[in-house]
Amino acid sequence: MIRTGDEYRESLRDGRQVWVEGEKVEDVTTHPAFKPIVDARARIYDLAHEEPTQDVMSYVDSETGERCPIGAKLPLTKADWYAKRTAVDTVFDDLGGIVTRVGDETVGEMWSLYDGQDVLNEISPAYSEHIRHHVFHAARADPFHVSGNTDPKGDRTKRPQDQDPDVLLHAVAETDRGIVVRGAKFETAAAYANQAFVKPTIGDWGNDELSDYAVGFLADMAAPGIKHICRAPFAGRGSDADYPLSNRFDEVDTMIVFDDVEIPWENVFFYQHTRAAAFIRATLHRYSMFPFVQRHLRFADLLVGVAYTNAAQTGVKMHQSVREKLAQLVCYRESIHAHLTASIELAEVSPGGLLMPNQSLLYTGRVLAGTQLPAMMHLTRDLCGGQLCVTPDAATFADPEAGPWLRKYLAIGEIDSEDRRRLFAFARDLLNSDYAGHRLTFQLFAQSPSFAHLLAVYNNYDFAGPADLVRRYAGLDHGSEPPTAAQPVGSTARS
Repeated sequence: MIRTGDEYRESLRDGRQVWVEGEKVEDVTTHPAFKPIVDARARIYDLAHEEPTQDVMSYVDSETGERCPIGAKLPLTKADWYAKRTAVDTVFDDLGGIVTRVGDETVGEMWSLYDGQDVLNEISPAYSEHIRHHVFHAARADPFHVSGNTDPKGDRTKRPQDQDPDVLLHAVAETDRGIVVRGAKFETAAAYANQAFVKPTIGDWGNDELSDYAVGFLADMAAPGIKHICRAPFAGRGSDADYPLSNRFDEVDTMIVFDDVEIPWENVFFYQHTRAAAFIRATLHRYSMFPFVQRHLRFADLLVGVAYTNAAQTGVKMHQSVREKLAQLVCYRESIHAHLTASIELAEVSPGGLLMPNQSLLYTGRVLAGTQLPAMMHLTRDLCGGQLCVTPDAATFADPEAGPWLRKYLAIGEIDSEDRRRLFAFARDLLNSDYAGHRLTFQLFAQSPSFAHLLAVYNNYDFAGPADLVRRYAGLDHGSEPPTAAQPVGSTARS
């Protein structure tokens, strides 16, 4: 049954080992570095219980009669995808900001492996049963699920065996109960999540000597031997009035250390099987791309809103050059929206019987959203002007001596100085703060780097259609049939 926010908080009081800024954390639910984002995740659980939002955030499972989360529901219809999209927007509207790693965007990685059950069956039918069990468990029990993906990697010119073998997570032993793994993974939100789908990052599995690294499993984030070593937080560095985003939506990144952690067999999805590892690397973002790109859409909304509001307040939106720049932001926003919507409308049935968004449209939408993001952020800075970096903080506005001068010179007609201060505090935290820079960097690698996004487009686009048009229109091959196009990775009938 879907949990409440308090039940989620209680699930984190499980003895997990967490460090941040040189301190060992006793309780992530109350520590100032984690409390704001834990509260945000707890709020998502509570929204599924409150009458105004219950039917948006949850549904009644036909088999159990219990309420289950929309986010973790297996997608079978277009309506399922639109419901997921609405649920995410509802969360953003309730919280007043964007949360990226909260579970709905990572559970889809397990759906990708669910589509690969024929590959898992090459090893053992038990592995197919394991992924089916955990997919349906996540859909009903609603654990906070994250992804364990990126390794430290070490010297990439060498195999892991030719350096410290632990630079990539790998299996080091078997027991009657399961496998023992060692290594490390970087993952946002792991320190306050319940479980992680851990899988390899190697792209080329041509060497079977790497098979100990070809392992995928579900890990309990409080299991013995797991340690969470976190980056320094942004929350708490200033007042909420000056940092309305940093203090509420900092999603803390973690290096998860697996210090000889035993993974029960029932939580192992594949082991020493390079084909399964290659499959999951090729199809990992088949579903999780959608909520990832949707977050870009909401961020684009904020860019448009900040730029337009400032232009309206200052009276410069009548200038053609300003309107053209605002239109550029709108084109960025609407292009993301178009890719998301079209990917649903042209969705395809997956090998596992799920409805996956149109892969070519979704992959190209991800490239568009990610590659243009830095330029769109800078364009918004340009439209905000110099006040973005020179406006004093809230404490100075409240000062009895300095405050009156700020209120005098920053008010614009009927728009008082407090509205101007709030706008620029929000804009600065969105565009110029440490949090803003971190978020931009994160978006550029969160689902692999940009060059890998382009390779994914290549691997999932059907070149046969355009090639055939040119063959026919140009009269190539003297009327002979073109060679059969290579099947895009993990594709279905259309591809």
